[in-house]
Amino acid sequence: MKEDVILAVKDLSVIYQTDLETVYAVNGVSFTLGRGESLGLVGETGAGKTTLALSIMQLLPERTGKVTGGEIWFEGEELTSLSEQKMRTIRGNKVAMIFQDPMTSLNPVLTVGEQIAEALLVHNEAGWTKEKIDQHVDETLNMVGIPPARKHEYPHQFSGGMKQRVVIAMALSCEPDLLIADEPTTALDVTIQAQVLLMIRELRDRLDLNLDSAMAEWLEKTLRAESRPLIMITHDLGIVAQTCDNVAVMYAGEIIEIGTAEDIFNGKNHHPYTEGLFGSIPRLNTRVKRLTPIDGLMPDPTVCEPGCKFAPRCSKCMDICREKSPEVHYEGTHAIRCHLFQQTGQIGE
Repeated sequence: MKEDVILAVKDLSVIYQTDLETVYAVNGVSFTLGRGESLGLVGETGAGKTTLALSIMQLLPERTGKVTGGEIWFEGEELTSLSEQKMRTIRGNKVAMIFQDPMTSLNPVLTVGEQIAEALLVHNEAGWTKEKIDQHVDETLNMVGIPPARKHEYPHQFSGGMKQRVVIAMALSCEPDLLIADEPTTALDVTIQAQVLLMIRELRDRLDLNLDSAMAEWLEKTLRAESRPLIMITHDLGIVAQTCDNVAVMYAGEIIEIGTAEDIFNGKNHHPYTEGLFGSIPRLNTRVKRLTPIDGLMPDPTVCEPGCKFAPRCSKCMDICREKSPEVHYEGTHAIRCHLFQQTGQIGE
C-alpha cells in the first residue's frame, strides 16, 4: 500500500439481513483516498452511499447490518477485524462523521458545549485539564462561526443551520485525520445550505483565528484543501463540484464511475447513468422546456440478477448488458464500469 493512502476500501460488500429478506446494500466497492484528497460520493437515494460510510465508521446496525466481504484499511489497520473497544479509540478521534440530520444528531438534554466536550473527554489522550478542554470547546465553536458564549445553550435554542455548525464542531473537535460528511446540507433550506458550504470551504483557509498554537498547526495541516482527507456524500453534483477533487458515482450498491472532478465534469465519456444525472440538472446557459429525468427505478436490492444493474433503465442497453456484469475500463485516472467501452477498448478510444 502506498504511503500517501490514508483509506483503502477493497471489494467491500455489505448486507442488511432480517427474518424476511436480505438487502444487498453494497456490492464489491473499491477505492482509495490519499492524504490531502477529497472524494465526492454521489448517486440516488438508496445507492448505498450512507451504508458505505457507516461501514467505514463500523456503525452498521448491530442486528441487521453485516460486512460479508472485503477489507477497509485506515492508516495501516483493517477496520472490519477490529474489536468494538479498539474502534472506539478510532471513531470520533481519527475518523469523524457529520450525519445527515442535525436535529437527530444532538442530545436535547445536554448543552452544545457539553456535547463537544464529551468527545474530548472520551479521547483525552493528552491528559487535558477541564480548563484546557473548555478552552478547546470555545476555539472549536469560534472556528465554525458560533460565539463561545452560546456553549451553555441547548440544541432547541439553535436554528437548523446553527445546529449543523454544532455538529460540524463536534466532528472537528478531536482533530480527526479523516472527515466523512453525509449529506450535511440535506435538512437545510437553500440559503442555509449555501452558508454551511461556504463555511466548510472557508475552514480550509481560515488560519487567522485567535487559537492556540496546537490548534493553528492542526488547521494549517488538515483544513487546507491540499492536505485534508474528506469524503463528501451527496446527491447534489453542484456541491461536489465546489468541494471535491475526485468523484465516485454509485448506483445500486456499486461504484460505476470514478475519476477526478475534471474527468467527471469535463470528460468526453461517461457511464449512461452519469449522463442521466447531468441531464436532470437545470442549466442557466441552455433553454429547455423540460429536464430529462432517468426513467424507471433502481432495481430491487433484495434480488441479485445477472448483468448490469442499470440495464433496465439504460437507453443504450445491449444484449450483453442483461447477461454479464461489465468490467471496469480505465483511461488514466478515469474508470467506468460499462459494456459500451468494452466494445471499443479503453475509455476515450
